[in-house]
Amino acid sequence: MKRRNFIKSLAALLGSFTLGASNSDASDTEYRWKMVTSWPKNFPGLGVGAENLAKLITTLSNNRIKIKVYGANELIPPLEVFDFVSQGGAEIGHSGAYYWKGKSPACQFFSSVPFGLTSQEMNSWLYYGGGLELWEKLYKNFNLIPRPAGNTGVQMGGWFNKRINTTDDLKGLKMRIPGLGGEVLSKVGGVPITLAGAEIFTALQTGAIDATEWVGPYNDRAFGLHKVAKYYYYPGWHEPGPSIECIINKDAYSQLPKDLKLIIDTACKAINIDMLSDYSMKNMLALDFLKNNNIEIKEFPLEVLDVLRETSDIVLEELSRRDDISMEIYSSYINFRNQITPWTKISNLSYLKTR
Repeated sequence: MKRRNFIKSLAALLGSFTLGASNSDASDTEYRWKMVTSWPKNFPGLGVGAENLAKLITTLSNNRIKIKVYGANELIPPLEVFDFVSQGGAEIGHSGAYYWKGKSPACQFFSSVPFGLTSQEMNSWLYYGGGLELWEKLYKNFNLIPRPAGNTGVQMGGWFNKRINTTDDLKGLKMRIPGLGGEVLSKVGGVPITLAGAEIFTALQTGAIDATEWVGPYNDRAFGLHKVAKYYYYPGWHEPGPSIECIINKDAYSQLPKDLKLIIDTACKAINIDMLSDYSMKNMLALDFLKNNNIEIKEFPLEVLDVLRETSDIVLEELSRRDDISMEIYSSYINFRNQITPWTKISNLSYLKTR
């Protein structure tokens, strides 16, 4: 009910602005789009966020854009969203950019970077620090237009079936961890494995993997990961503020009048904020549940985090040398992180210490 009320109230607030902004472009043309996602249908947080985005676009457009949402494996496998939308199989997709490192290693900067930006800092870089322009430049070659459309906030470090006391405990560890975090794990001797969310429980239960990260208490509880692993580590060094992406087929987007383009952009921003707020609330409740179910919630040793951070710097610097666009995005991201860190320390960090 809260989500429905959110969509209705936002539509009422923004509808007159967005529709009135380009009144001359308005028409009676209806667009029927398909949305493919990397998440199970209506999965808490991620899957619901995709549904909310589709509903909000439909509502704000006064039904001029109608979107049918397909969860993972309903139309295509979860890790084929990028190609399917790029080729026009669907007009819009909802996923995470780090899944597409095979397309370009620079894609990973637009999801999450180990020891990188928090959700608040990430939004600042994307919206006001030139990040979104670079994201558009990168995806232009794939006939896609990207938009931030969700964020989970800082994640947990993951589920393990053994204690992590030193970096030696990471050697040979088979862990489901995608993106740059997986590359860092590999450099310290671990074995990173990329799996779609729906495959994680079985892989951990059968021993195909020794550990996994997913999101945080809210989503991890929904998958029942507390039933197949005992140790739950923090912080999520690998995903401190992961953006979730909406990708739009460029040809389909270009056919829209200006007011509908603005509606899509506005809806993505709204869902970006709403998802982060939802995760903050639900993670709080789910963490209490896990604490009451004999799960050992443990902090990574500082020695381990120090090694992972040093290794992360090496991985990022190596990535930057892959090609010109990777260097351009790396430079923008790292410069922004260096510039905003002093402010984050004397604002958020210092306040939290006093609270």
